[in-house]
Amino acid sequence: MLLAVSVCIKLGLWQQHKAELKRAMQAQLDQRQQQAPIVLPVKIADPEAWRYRRVKVRGSYDVRYQILLDNQVEGEVAGYQVLTPLQLESGTRVLVNRGWIAAPSDHASMPRVETPVGVQEVEGALWLPSDKYFELGKVPASARWQPVWQNMDMKRYAKLVPFQVMPLVIRLDAASGAGGFVRNWPRPAERIEMHVGYAYQWFGFAVAFLAIYLVVNFRKNNA
Repeated sequence: MLLAVSVCIKLGLWQQHKAELKRAMQAQLDQRQQQAPIVLPVKIADPEAWRYRRVKVRGSYDVRYQILLDNQVEGEVAGYQVLTPLQLESGTRVLVNRGWIAAPSDHASMPRVETPVGVQEVEGALWLPSDKYFELGKVPASARWQPVWQNMDMKRYAKLVPFQVMPLVIRLDAASGAGGFVRNWPRPAERIEMHVGYAYQWFGFAVAFLAIYLVVNFRKNNA
């Protein structure tokens, strides 16, 4: 009983912590969305310090190393998010998430992705992809380029491409005309209620285990 109660409380606190973390991230996002975009530096020493910052850059898209993030849903329609490397005027590359496009009806063929040529003015907020995710199946060890990915693995991407790439991704602003698609970017607050609900559920299990234990032992003592 003590083990079951302890595990339930620990899981409840874990979900509560995740909710608090999402609240802090949402507050950070809201604050930085009010700030004017700044010029992205050539090198970023601390990626976390740049999360959600609005930036502006100039450069040209390089579709050779463009990737499509699979299993992205928009309005109950399956599709992809399009991430295209942008070669900045400094020579550095940064990935730009240009938004969501619908998958072909058979989902076996690749969608047609139109990309503007020439120098583009790109504005957006910086996204720091998580290094914790669940991958269906083993990631191919082959060095051959794979255009469709299940998750945005920045370390894997940096190893596969023949150039240096920044450790963050620019999520293209909805108002930007630099070759964007559907851009309803997720907000951290969208999942807070889910974590709070799970926390209450685990705390409820702990109370239930304790109540059952007390009732059973009370009956034994009165038998």
